[in-house]
Amino acid sequence: MTDKLTIAFAQINPTVGDIRGNLELIRAAREKAAAAGADLLVTPELCLVGYPPEDLVLKPEFLIEAQAALRDLMADTADGGPAILVGAPMPDQKLQENPFKKAFTTAGSEIYNAAILLDAGGLVGWRGKHFLCDYSVFDEKRVFKVGALTGPFAFRGVRVGVFICEDMWDADVCETLAEAGAEMLIGINGSQFNSGKGDTRMQLAVQRVTECELPLAYLNMVGGQDDIVFDGGSFVLNADCTLQAQAPQFSEYFLSTDWKRDASGNWACQSAEKHAPEEDLAAVYRALVLGVRDYIRKNHFPGIVIGMSGGIDSALSAALAVDAIGAERVRCVMMPSPYTSANSLEDAELAAQMLAVRYDSISIGPAMKAFEEMLAPMMAGTAADTTEENIQARSRGLTLMAISNKLGYMVLSTGNKSEMSVGYATLYGDMCGGYNALKDVYKTKVFALSRWRNAHKPADTLGPDGTVMPERIITKPPSAELKPDQKDQDSLPEYDVLDGILECLIEEELPLADILARGYDEETVYRIWRMLDLAEYKRRQSAPGVRVTLRDLARDRRYPITNAFRGRPRSVV
Repeated sequence: MTDKLTIAFAQINPTVGDIRGNLELIRAAREKAAAAGADLLVTPELCLVGYPPEDLVLKPEFLIEAQAALRDLMADTADGGPAILVGAPMPDQKLQENPFKKAFTTAGSEIYNAAILLDAGGLVGWRGKHFLCDYSVFDEKRVFKVGALTGPFAFRGVRVGVFICEDMWDADVCETLAEAGAEMLIGINGSQFNSGKGDTRMQLAVQRVTECELPLAYLNMVGGQDDIVFDGGSFVLNADCTLQAQAPQFSEYFLSTDWKRDASGNWACQSAEKHAPEEDLAAVYRALVLGVRDYIRKNHFPGIVIGMSGGIDSALSAALAVDAIGAERVRCVMMPSPYTSANSLEDAELAAQMLAVRYDSISIGPAMKAFEEMLAPMMAGTAADTTEENIQARSRGLTLMAISNKLGYMVLSTGNKSEMSVGYATLYGDMCGGYNALKDVYKTKVFALSRWRNAHKPADTLGPDGTVMPERIITKPPSAELKPDQKDQDSLPEYDVLDGILECLIEEELPLADILARGYDEETVYRIWRMLDLAEYKRRQSAPGVRVTLRDLARDRRYPITNAFRGRPRSVV
């Protein structure tokens, strides 16, 4: 009977669809595991193909390549080194006796989100994920079959119970594993970040440990995938719920742990390194940096171009971009109009200097004049309104997209969640871009993050030490500067009021009575509700952006564009 195990956890950053690249990541981790004397290497959920693969799972060629990579990993384990617990899609074995032996056809097949144990050149076994995610950013029931409730793996004299991500959020899977004789629980995860998520995971893990009276290891993926960020933070709890090991958040990490069986036959992880989780603002900032960095890296953009306005949103976006990929790969462009203030010109240039990025100024005055002349016959006899304001924004969008086309740099748009929620943005103007770091960040949080970054620099970022934007950018009243003396609060409530109402409507989905009970004005709540619904068509056309709250405006909130419901009782219409 084995009384000692060394288990290595690879908190890695795979790329969706890059099966060969992900294979090499796993192989590199196995080399580290072998050097550490590990018996078992654990890798995250679906890490061989990247997570979430979405409808790639429906492509036979994708699955065939994944199976070929699994065969390669299986062959690697014939060297007598560490076994591998790997996350990958797996076909129903009813298709053929051993799907590793040859390429298979997916016609009529059913695919599982699986944890697969490879050892000594062979397939020990595999388990399909039982609780498939079909909420928030995930839609696994479209492409995967529900895995059965099963028992543990028999691994080198130890009964190892394995669960996959969502399987920990309900008691059934872990309880079934414990009742079937599991001696420890290991979870492979692709759990996305949002504020407070780490505490939730830990609380659920404690519940499972308390119910099963078994130690539990939780390995999470790290990295950005479109609008999702996986934050790592993997950890191990012993059967008494003591924290024995914890990996850092937002970075790849290799965590080696030693396990021993006591005289009573119970397993325990020996105390190992523990990295404290990030505080809220630090966690959100690092999530934004990681999301931007991986979107640029995994999509092979040479750099980022940003429209620099002298306002706080573009200044924070520029800081995030520099922290993500370095100043030499970021270009900032000021595009002044006749309404751009001298303060904005000074602030934009100073912020660019603080970040050490290239700064250019391109006046949109000639474009505004050209459009005025071109549209004069059509607009004769009409008064100036938001049409002329939008022409300015679209002239800037056109300019940025031209630079992007010519240089290959991706435009990072700068609208925040408050503005995107109520449509305070111009389609084909300031909404132009390939990605938006602030898409899920309310304006009040933009202020807080800006102050935080001026006072702190995360260790893994590439930007400068010290302040990254002038204090005046943070303190001056926000303005789109599309007409004389314009301020955001001319047409919007104060941002603390706006954001409070939006959180009630978006994150909490509260009924009107509960929102009003928090002290908000009824007419203001209805106005914001109407603006939120009317802006749905704009949001459908917006760039993807990093998700950091419980409900973003893309996958989490799905409302019809054509929508006549306004929520008012008939008696007050």
